[in-house]
Parts: sequence; C-alpha cells; structure tokens
Amino acid sequence: MKKTLLLFLLSGSLFSLKAQQGKQAITVTDMAKIKQINSVSFSHNGKQIAFRVTSIVPDEEKKAEYAYRNQICLVPADGSAPARAITAIASSSGQPTWSPDDSKLAFTRVVKGHTQIFLMSLNGGEPIQLTNDSYGASMPQWSPDGSKIMYSVNLSYPEMLKDSILNPGKKVPYWSIEEPGFKANQPVSKAKQNADGSLDEVRAYLKQDEADNKVKVFTKLNFEGEASTEPDFNFNHYMIIEAKAGAKAKPLTFGFQNYNGATFTPDGKSIILSAAPDTLVNPDRSRLSAVYTMPVSGGAPKVLISEDGMSIGNSSISPSGRYLVYQIGKEMQINIPQLAIYDFQNPGKKIIIPVDRSITGFAWSKDSKVLYFTAQSNGGVPIYKVNMATLKPELISTFDEGDGSLDVSATQIAYVKTEVANPYELYTADLNNKSAKRITSFNYEWLKDKKLSFPEKKYYTNSKGMKVEYWVMKPTNFDPNKKYPIMLQIHGGPSAMWGPGENTMWHEYQFFCAQGYGVVYSNPRGSGGYGIDFLKGNYQDWGNGPTEDVLAALDGALAEGWGDKDKTVATGGSYAGYLTGWLAGHTKRFAAISSQRGVYDLTTFFGEGNAWQLVPMYFGGYPWEENIRPILARESPFTYVNQITTPYLIIHGETDLRTGIVQGEMMYKALKVLNRPVEYIQHPGGTHELSRSGNVRQRIDQMLRIYEFFERYITH
Repeated sequence: MKKTLLLFLLSGSLFSLKAQQGKQAITVTDMAKIKQINSVSFSHNGKQIAFRVTSIVPDEEKKAEYAYRNQICLVPADGSAPARAITAIASSSGQPTWSPDDSKLAFTRVVKGHTQIFLMSLNGGEPIQLTNDSYGASMPQWSPDGSKIMYSVNLSYPEMLKDSILNPGKKVPYWSIEEPGFKANQPVSKAKQNADGSLDEVRAYLKQDEADNKVKVFTKLNFEGEASTEPDFNFNHYMIIEAKAGAKAKPLTFGFQNYNGATFTPDGKSIILSAAPDTLVNPDRSRLSAVYTMPVSGGAPKVLISEDGMSIGNSSISPSGRYLVYQIGKEMQINIPQLAIYDFQNPGKKIIIPVDRSITGFAWSKDSKVLYFTAQSNGGVPIYKVNMATLKPELISTFDEGDGSLDVSATQIAYVKTEVANPYELYTADLNNKSAKRITSFNYEWLKDKKLSFPEKKYYTNSKGMKVEYWVMKPTNFDPNKKYPIMLQIHGGPSAMWGPGENTMWHEYQFFCAQGYGVVYSNPRGSGGYGIDFLKGNYQDWGNGPTEDVLAALDGALAEGWGDKDKTVATGGSYAGYLTGWLAGHTKRFAAISSQRGVYDLTTFFGEGNAWQLVPMYFGGYPWEENIRPILARESPFTYVNQITTPYLIIHGETDLRTGIVQGEMMYKALKVLNRPVEYIQHPGGTHELSRSGNVRQRIDQMLRIYEFFERYITH
C-alpha cells in the first residue's frame, strides 16, 4: 500500500516538547484523585456559577473499595474567590438549576433508591425535599416566573398499565407490543392467580412470576441493556409542581409514549419537547422523533418540526423565543446530524448551519444573536460561535483541548476544559473566548508537582488520500540515549475520536508513559471529527483499512529512532478490541497484544450485543443475507483466530451486553484449543463502561493487568 508519512511536528501545536513542571510521575492510584466537573450553569445575573463535581472516595461501608460521590459547588464568575461545596459529599447531589431570581437552586439527590428533587435557599438553611415520586424525579427546570418546576419521571410498561394518573383509564398502547398469538394488546388481568385454574387464572399466575422476577418474557427487539437483559418497555414523562414544600405534582404528558428534551418557552406559556412522530408504531421498531409544542396549562402536544424518515432532537430555544436550534439526521445510517434553526418568525424556512462535525452541546447568547456550540473536531472538542446574521461558524478555541458543559452569561462564557496539563477544570472567558481564566483548582493542586508527557501531533496521508492525524507521547522521563517500548493505543466506536482533549484516556496515557512506554494513538479512517467522508471511510472495511492507518502511526513513531521495534505492544477496547484482535491475526510484529470488551465475530455480535445496529449500518445487511454473510466472515477477527501466535490478553466485563460476553469467551476458548499464549480476564459485574465509570478497583486492576502482561514480553 502506498502512503506518505510526514514525520514532523505540526506547526502551531501547543505540545512541542513541553514538559509539566514537577518530578513525580503519575501513578495508577492517582486515578482516585481525578475530580470531574460538569453541569455548569451561570446564575441569571451572571455573577456566580453552579456546577457538579464528581470525586472518588473510600467507600463508607466496604473496606478497600471506592465510591463515586457528587457535590454541587459555587464559584464567583470573576474567579475572585475559590469554589465552595454547598452540598455534603455523602449526599451525592447533582443537576443544579438556578431559580429565575437566583435565590434558590433546584437539584437532585438519591432518596431510598430513587432520585428526587430538592430546593436549597442560597440565603441559608437546609435543603427541602420537593418531590417524593415513586418513579423518581430528575432534570428539574424552573418555569420563567419561578413559581413551578418541571421534571421527568421514568416508568416501565407494567407500571404504566397500572398507573391511573399517567395512563387514565389504564389503557393499553395503540401500537402492538408484538405478543404472538394475540390480535390485540392484553389489558391487566382481573383473574385470580391459580397455577391449576382456568386459562385466565394461569395467565394471571404467569404474570405474577414476571412481576416477581422469576422469569423474563421478551417481545422487544432491543432487549439488551448495559448490564442485564431488559424485557420491559420504558417511558419518559414530564410532571410539573409548584416550587414549595408539600406541593402535589401534575402530569404534563401521558400514555405509552416517550417524551424528551422538554424546555419552557421564555414567555412561560408553552413547552417544547420531542417524541416519536407516530403513536401507532412500536417504539422498538422506529427511532424517529419530531419536535412538539404544548401549553403549560396542559393539552395534547402539537407537531412543530417533523420530516419523514428523520430523527429530530437536542433542541434549545433562544432567550428571545425567536429561534430553536436542533439536530436532524437519519437513523441506522452512518451520518452526522445536521445543525438546523427553526425561526418562529419565519416558520416555513429551515435554516441549516454548515457544520460537518458531531455537535456535543449548545448555548445561546443572552441577546439571542449568537449560538455557541461544541463539536468533535480534529482530535479536540472546541467551541464555535455562529452569528445569526451570517450563519457562518467561527472556531474560538483550539483542537488541542476538549471543551464541554458550555454556558453563556451576558458578558462571559464558561466551560470545562480538558487538556494534557489537566483533565478537568472550569474556565471563564469573554464572549469571544479571549482572556480565558481558570477559576477552579480541583486537579491543578495535586498535579502541580507531577511530571507529565505531552503529545506531539503529526499526520500522514493514507492509500485513499485521507489525511490521518496521530499523536506521539514519549516516556515521562525520556532519555534520548535510550530505546523504549512503544504502546499503540487504538480508540473504539469505530466513530470515536481521540486527541489531547480526550478526558477518558488522560490517566491511562500518563500512567503508561510514567512506566517507561512511548504511547502513540491516532484517528484512523472511520473516526469522528473529520467530516462525513472520513466517517464513512471504513464502510465494509473494519479491518484492513484502519489497520493500515494505525500501523502507519506506529511506524511514524518508530521512525524517530527512540522506540524499540522489537518491543511494541497494542491495546484497545470495544471496536478497538476488534481491531487489536484483527492485528493479532494479521501481523506478527507485536511482542504482545491486549484487547478489552472487543467484538471478534460479527454474526455473534449481531445476536448478543445491544450495539447490534452497527452490523447493518457498517456492512449493509444482516447475517442471513447471502451477499452479506461472506462480508461478515471476511471482516471478523475470529475468522483468522488460527493465525494468532502473538501473546494475547483478553479482558471483558462479566455483564457487558454492549458487545456481549461471548465475544471474549469464544476468542479465548479458540486460542486455548489451539494452545496459543492467551490469558482471559473477566471483571464480575463489569459493564462496557468499566474503564470509564466502573468499579474503581476493577479499573485499576485492568490497567495493571495490561501493564503486567506486557512486561512479561518486553523485559527479557
């Protein structure tokens, strides 16, 4: 394959041979020191910022275990005083929302296993519990006059059948639940339960077995959750309640429908929300959505924005009430949703903002003249602004950072920044992101004495003419007179994107660099952040094409001369678990390989993984189709398992249903039958998110096991 390697550091990179001040290397247990910041919200007067901080702390009840705990904090928007927590760490609070007069915060807290909404006066006093909903309560939002709070509840199909408030008359849905043998959906039985009785009594008895979790009965297509199979449909609805203790909530939405993204219009008279466009279609069969409007006083939602075959969501209304920003895209296709504007003064005209990137968040200026958004782009998640007069996006931050949780006041923007020097801190800046100022020190304090490795950004042009960006990190204590092992890190998705702004890998990169490894990572064809053509670059080609790209990045690092070509290793999770499995069967160049939560057989993955839609999306059909079957076999790493001789560590969470536990087990079993050097690790209770938000001891264990396994083969 012909490709052009450009082995120089890109001009303009912030990381050229930069080193963090300090002498202490990052350790594996430093993971527990990282504090995450999100849910950033300006007060209406712009003087204060509320946000949530997630900490890892020793578990109060389980020895040697850790727990995640959330606190709500406040900080002056001018940074004149340090941030302070206003909720106790043990209460684990979140979703802070300012009242219109800035005198109170609404927030959530878990009570007896359910999230409920609390109110806190900023003039002092203890928080008061506002809701006591049996289904839980989340996503509080104040009405513009401050008198009421809207919130969401979530309930299952059996709960909905019995609920006389959200399901008046205790009806059954208009759409079929696809229970074979019945011409219509069955209502709740009034028959007594009797295993030896009539057919109706037997059916009542069987229903009770379901309610008691003695059996699961599936009629859904999408029945795999993250950690367990889920036979029941679930429905999200909105309630409204007066913002005072003892008030009784009233429902805004009803029935066997899912409503999402509800927000008040600025005049407080209406609510904008999204839902499926057809109440006769089983929600399991269609992921389409439309935008609706409804009176706050109640009534049936009316369609505001709908397009055939399209999914519309993530809407945000401007403070003036004139504009509604939303995203529109096709389901079950490789696509980047369009960024669109609905103008209430000109409702017949759809305004498209030209952005060939995946949007991650919106925020409006207070005068509604400018839309701010964040988007995956070129290894970072930068901030863009769009003047409504020109509709041209303008980049106002860099590709070398990841910005999120964006909010805007009359004079400032606030956001959480991820950069190589610090994984999470809160920043403010003027409305053009000039004179940005860090106003928190949650990670800064413990990092100031640490020595970090900073990536050098490079690129090469692959055989399809695509420019592929990659980053090279030298060992933390780099000595130019020594040779070092190099670790190839591969991202998942396959439409994910890595770069200096990636917070989920910050600690892992630094840990392995501290252990004396060079780390190289790239965004091969099929990655997000580079436009639709690049995103589609791995259609029906999950193996060979991306392999060319990731190996070229490794070759680029080795060409610098400090890496030991005989001591290269590779690792990755999810789709990257797939690609490391593919590498194992197609090259002998690695001293050892480790794949985590991978996909190795695409036909099996279709059956057991909740991400099964990737099969028809990326390969054009289903395993039983004659023209698709050979493609799935050709593209499955398991097909080449007999060619694997590289020492191989396979890791999978025991309850991972996104990619499915059988994937790891069948790969391991085959390699054992073949008598190849393989080890298999399962983490009990671990899901697909184990390495990001799972049990902290298991996260540490996974990192150490990869390190220990690789050391067996590179230290001799």
